[in-house]
Amino acid sequence: MNILLTAINAKYIHSNLAVYSLKAYADEFGGTISIAEYTINQRTDEILMDLYKRKPDILCFSCYLWNLTCVEELISDINKILPDTMIWLGGPEVTCDAQDVLKRYPEVDIVMTGEGEATFFELVSCMHNTGYDEKVLKEIKGIVFRSRSGEIFDCGRRETVDLSTIPFVYEHLGQFEHKIIYYETSRGCPFSCSYCLSSIDKTLRFRNIELVKKELGHFLDHNVPQVKFVDRTFNCSHKHAMEIWTYIKEHDNGITNFHFEVAADLFCPEEIELIKTMRPGQIQLEIGVQSTNEKTIAEIRRVMDFGQVSAVVKEIGRSGNVHQHLDLIAGLPYEDYQSFRRSFNHVYALRPEQLQLGFLKVLKGSYMEQQKDHYRLVYKSSPNYEVLSTRWLSYQDILRLKQVEEMVEVYYNSGQFTATIPFLEQAFDDPFQLYEELSIYYEENDLHTLNHSRVRRYKILLEFASARDSRRGEQYRELLTYDLYLRENLKSRPPFAGEAVTGDERIRAFYNTETLCRRYLQGYESYDKRQLRKMTHIERFSYAVDRDGKQQECWLLFDYRNRNPISGQATVFRLGFD
Repeated sequence: MNILLTAINAKYIHSNLAVYSLKAYADEFGGTISIAEYTINQRTDEILMDLYKRKPDILCFSCYLWNLTCVEELISDINKILPDTMIWLGGPEVTCDAQDVLKRYPEVDIVMTGEGEATFFELVSCMHNTGYDEKVLKEIKGIVFRSRSGEIFDCGRRETVDLSTIPFVYEHLGQFEHKIIYYETSRGCPFSCSYCLSSIDKTLRFRNIELVKKELGHFLDHNVPQVKFVDRTFNCSHKHAMEIWTYIKEHDNGITNFHFEVAADLFCPEEIELIKTMRPGQIQLEIGVQSTNEKTIAEIRRVMDFGQVSAVVKEIGRSGNVHQHLDLIAGLPYEDYQSFRRSFNHVYALRPEQLQLGFLKVLKGSYMEQQKDHYRLVYKSSPNYEVLSTRWLSYQDILRLKQVEEMVEVYYNSGQFTATIPFLEQAFDDPFQLYEELSIYYEENDLHTLNHSRVRRYKILLEFASARDSRRGEQYRELLTYDLYLRENLKSRPPFAGEAVTGDERIRAFYNTETLCRRYLQGYESYDKRQLRKMTHIERFSYAVDRDGKQQECWLLFDYRNRNPISGQATVFRLGFD
């Protein structure tokens, strides 16, 4: 019997931990179970052809918000070309309304609900031993299935498994080359956020810590570039978090980055002090703030002390060794446009490396969905069920926030304008107004519908800043030139940057001296002065672009071999040219 576990991922670099865990847990059935991974960017015809060539007896789909539309199309067409193939579905997008799923899709035979490893194992065992035996199927918890006569049976909820019994799926890392490694050390969540399905599973449990250390050692030994922990709130157990953070610090290979989703207000001083001693870039933290409106936080059943969040983010930020990613959600109850603006400004003031503006997804089975009438939630009918309007936020407001989100992505989260943007903020009442007016500028000048090159984004910002604050136009030009060279040693200089100073005798003298005695450029010992000049850059500025932006001539050397591991920016030296 040929069983195919199918994952349709959002991007090529993603992998689907779920299907690998299912296969590993049912591995005693050997080569009868295989895995196929695709992406939503592939044509469904292409996926369909490949599935047909594999000719599975049982075709299983892992269903999520981002792929359900694609799965729906595939299951309809697969049934036409492989009518004898059984179709099973599983995953969060079909768990909460499994009976309705079977009614909507007559091609589907079984829906696995909730946690899947033990359920899948028993289903595979049933197929091997007795086939589609309805008496046996009725005894398998965690499934909803269709009988041969078309009747639908719900077999009830399955108890959760011991997380330590799930096999490690990354023994052979070759198949995950160039892909993000997703890793799990806990399941369940201690919180009850109304918009999240994780709150439904209150059975919080952890993988054995010695097993975790062994598996982390495997990643470190193989120099895996990044491991993303999928634990919903990684630091909900102080002991668990400390043991893992201590282990990766003590066994650092200088390469692997670990990503954690955390609740900042749960940090204790011991955890913060440990994190501050880690190698720059060794870990990154994702922190869900969602809103700073206290009424909103209470209504969504979230427990958060924003004052404590602020203190922790600032304290970790001062160490300069950790990338911090903070999230907000637009469309929550009691959050209107002005309230969201305040939430944005509060979080922006913390200066995280990334600030993500997300939009509420009204998930099936969530408490938020139950309150949709009370909140007057209007949202998309198909996945991803994104909010369109609420009692407090019109669709017009949502559109405005979407445009602000785009500007934040381009001009803040890209990390390409770290000198210019803080200086430009001074011309506005608050940071939100900057991105709001920038989005209006894009729209008024028909810029929002075009794909712009990176250098074009700099020119647009210069035009916007000069129009908004004309008296400081030359400072903006120099700040943008500085930002540009921080990121890249350009082969061709953009016109907005003006003429470069290339023939200055002081530059020639610098490289002559630096070739003989390395005062600044470490790691360039095998290169001559001509190569040094190509591999670095010296720029003359009329303003202190690396400090306060005030008028002051300075010469800056950009070292591109030695970059900041968090920002990716070149190391910059001030040269004492008279």
